[in-house]
Amino acid sequence: MSADLWKRQAAAKAIELVRPGMRLGLGTGSTAEKFVALLGERVAAGLDVVGVPTSERTAQQARALGIRLSTLDDTPYLDLTVDGADELDGRLNLIKGGGGALLREKIVATASERVVIIADVGKRVEALGAFPLPIEVVRFGLRATGNLIEMLAADAGCRGSMTLRTGRDGQPFVTDGGNYIFDCSFGRIDKVELLDEALKVIPGVVESGLFLGIADTAFVAGPTGVEEIAAESSERPAAD
Repeated sequence: MSADLWKRQAAAKAIELVRPGMRLGLGTGSTAEKFVALLGERVAAGLDVVGVPTSERTAQQARALGIRLSTLDDTPYLDLTVDGADELDGRLNLIKGGGGALLREKIVATASERVVIIADVGKRVEALGAFPLPIEVVRFGLRATGNLIEMLAADAGCRGSMTLRTGRDGQPFVTDGGNYIFDCSFGRIDKVELLDEALKVIPGVVESGLFLGIADTAFVAGPTGVEEIAAESSERPAAD
């Protein structure tokens, strides 16, 4: 079986959680697209839900499928968010942001009562870091911000190359929020909490792709089927 089929199997497992009237966070990326496609089929068959997309890319897909959309301003509390991940470990710590939507993905996820991650088995890792960590930054003072990231990441035990993400046109990639992204090849991140806290004190950092204590459940599909992984605990307050 291919990774593409596994992604669809994980998405199919998540779609079973959707109930009429739910307020849904819609993730971004190739795996999340599978979920949105299945949701569109349910909506076409009469399911009534409202979705809050995490990117313009997802919004475009959802609109084309007839999924009713809202914003967090109009729908600030969500029942369920389904999204993908670039990496996840056994504690459901994640690296996200390969699709460039990490800021909106984190905002939507933390507004949700439940966060479900869908992935193929290739995204499951023992420790985060093989996938370059995306860090969204403001454009002003870019070099100074990059220097601080390198310095404080090193204090947290993380060293490696940092690359400013570019688009297909060779120009810096610009997020939906108008920011840039550094992709940081730190390798194995043994102290994810320490790195997360270090990045938060840098004024030019908008958000990092470390999603810690946010996911509640993951459906990971592979050659032996779909494995459900539950977080040991969650420090997020439940949405009303």
